[in-house]
Amino acid sequence: MPHVLTLITSPALAGLDDSMARAARAALRALGASVSPPDWLAPGIACDLAFDSLDPDQAQAAAAGALAGHPVDVVAQAAEGRRKAVLVADMESTIIEQEMLDELGELVGARDRIAGITRRAMNGEIDFKGALRERVALLAGLPATALADMMGRITLMPGAVPLLATLKRHGVHCALVSGGFKPFTAHVRDRLGFDEDQANDLEAADGRLTGRPLEPILDKDAKLQALIRIAGARRVPLAASMTVGDGANDLPMLQAAGLGVAFHAKPAVAAQARARIDHGDLTALLYIQGYRAAEIAAA
Repeated sequence: MPHVLTLITSPALAGLDDSMARAARAALRALGASVSPPDWLAPGIACDLAFDSLDPDQAQAAAAGALAGHPVDVVAQAAEGRRKAVLVADMESTIIEQEMLDELGELVGARDRIAGITRRAMNGEIDFKGALRERVALLAGLPATALADMMGRITLMPGAVPLLATLKRHGVHCALVSGGFKPFTAHVRDRLGFDEDQANDLEAADGRLTGRPLEPILDKDAKLQALIRIAGARRVPLAASMTVGDGANDLPMLQAAGLGVAFHAKPAVAAQARARIDHGDLTALLYIQGYRAAEIAAA
C-alpha cells in the first residue's frame, strides 16, 4: 500500500495496544480507506498501519481524533522513501533537555528573566536575533570559562543515544544545527557522534564575555540554509532529509525537509509542523522511519 500510519507511545509507558490500533483502523476505514492489520515495530510502543485510498493528512487527523485522550503520537506519510539519508537536529530542548542560555543566566542571577525571553522567542512571539542579543547582554562580565563549567549540566534527551547510534549504523549523515553556542554543540556532537555541528558564538575579551554574540547570528533562515547546504553536499534531495526541533526558529527547516518533526514543541510550532511527537522520546524518529526494535541500538 502506498501510505503508512505509525502509532507511537513513550517507551516508558509501553501502553499502545491492539484496541488503539483497531480504533485507528476504524477511523481510516470510515473515510473509505483500505487498511492493513497492525505491523508491530515494537510491541506496546509502535506499530504501522499501511493504507490506501486516503490522503495522509486526512488519515493522520482521523486517527489522532480517534485516539484523543491517549498518550499516542500519530504520523502518516508515503511508505516509499520513509527512511531518510540526512538528519538535521536542533539541540536545546530537542537533543538535550536544557536551554543553555537559561543555565548561564543562573550564574548572573538572571535565569528567570532569560528563561522568559527564551520561551517567547521559541514560541515565535519575538524576533530570535533580538532575543538572543538581549539575553547575551545580561551575561556581560561573566568569565569565559563559565561555558566549560556548564558542560556538567547537560543531560541528553531520552532516546538521543539510540537515535544517533542507530542512524549512524545505517549510514545516515547527522548534523546538529543550533541557535545556541559552539562550545555546547561541539560537546554534544562528540558525545553522541554527530557528523557536524553549527551554532553561534560569544564574544570574549580579557577572559570575560562582552555581552555580545559574534555576527552573523544563526537564526531560522540560517538553519534552513544549513539544511540545504548539508543535503546538497551529500547529494541528497530534501525529500530524503529529516529535521527535528521544538522552537519557532526551527520551523523553516521543519517545513522544508522531507519529514520535519516538531518534538515536544511549543504550541505555535507544533500547530504548523507536518509531524509532531508529543508523547514519545527521540526513538520515535526511528519508528516513524520504519525501524524495528531489533534494529535500534541499545542506549
